[in-house]
Amino acid sequence: MITEIAENVYWVGVVDWGLRRFHGDELSTHRGSTYNAYVIKDEKNVLVDTVWSPFQDEFMEHLREVIDPAELDIVVANHSEVDHSGALPEVMRHAPNAQLVVSKKGEESIPGHYHADWTMMPVGTGDRINIGSRDLIFVEAPMLHWPDSMFTYLAGSNILMPNDAFGQHYATEFRFNDQVDQRELYEEALKYYVNILTPFSRQVGKKIDELLSLELPVEIIAPSHGVIWRDNPLQIVEKYQEWAKQEPEKSAVIIYDTMWNGTRRMADAVSEGCTAEGVPNKVLHASHTDRNDLLVEVFKARTIAVGSPTFNNGVLPSIAPVCRDLAGLKFQNKLGAAFGSYGWNGKAIGDIQEHLQEAGFELIADPLSCKWQPSVDDMEACREYGKKLGRETLQ
Repeated sequence: MITEIAENVYWVGVVDWGLRRFHGDELSTHRGSTYNAYVIKDEKNVLVDTVWSPFQDEFMEHLREVIDPAELDIVVANHSEVDHSGALPEVMRHAPNAQLVVSKKGEESIPGHYHADWTMMPVGTGDRINIGSRDLIFVEAPMLHWPDSMFTYLAGSNILMPNDAFGQHYATEFRFNDQVDQRELYEEALKYYVNILTPFSRQVGKKIDELLSLELPVEIIAPSHGVIWRDNPLQIVEKYQEWAKQEPEKSAVIIYDTMWNGTRRMADAVSEGCTAEGVPNKVLHASHTDRNDLLVEVFKARTIAVGSPTFNNGVLPSIAPVCRDLAGLKFQNKLGAAFGSYGWNGKAIGDIQEHLQEAGFELIADPLSCKWQPSVDDMEACREYGKKLGRETLQ
């Protein structure tokens, strides 16, 4: 349903209830998503962003409920990734006289996607376009989360349209943050940050400082995924500032996979040791836990212990992508430890230790290994190992 989010500003996006995987198969979206696009009606009519191409027909219907596309004067592409720009060729076909506004990097990425002969107007931070009673003001936001990303601010209506920043993969029947379940909303907002923006946390902090220094009044934050922040909209900005610092809780996450339950029993005993030291902890079976949800737990925790038996001279297949993500997401302020059982070859445990070190984790204990099934003595050693991890976590 078309929604007027402020006077003469309309949400014309699409709700994707069925989406369950995103970015290929790399990101789980248990609650679906939305692709948000916005029409501004003034002396000049503006469209900010579009939707993913499979939904372009539904989007064009929504657009036509508000305006004849031929009457668009300006189309803003805040970011070229196809979930936001996929319907751009269809829009430009029906709005041949519209000026296409992009970031300076977007002048390269938009043609790279569509190979179309569109005349583009590149803009930078602080640039303005008057559309009648209001101005569009642009803020470049490189690496939030692509080099071409930018924010569009509608002066007069005090609306920030930051594309991927401050969003969530969250399909709902409602458009605004005060209309939805707050627990669900913040679960999805944090998951979105962890899995997409964590590697750019330093840039996030700097960009928010820059944005706030512009002293632009913000009454609405309208991202390109999920709900629109109208009730205390700066609450999500404050959360981003908090998350960007990557100051973890004094807790532990024990991640493992197992073949014949030896490594599972070790993980349980390590958990018992952490608990004995009063450290909150979670034990996560990598094969049975959604990896993106697992990474949220990693983000929150201070100490991460990873365990695997040796399989084909390395870690089990479910552990390998976890190790890759620990490095790729560039987590900060983490303590790490490795453990596992083995039969003929214990190489996996050393490999995990190396992965943690390469990911920048501070290693707080030598790798803990057990040959064959853990004995009574081995289990006690695991508990003592967990106690050591617990004590280090509380430091």
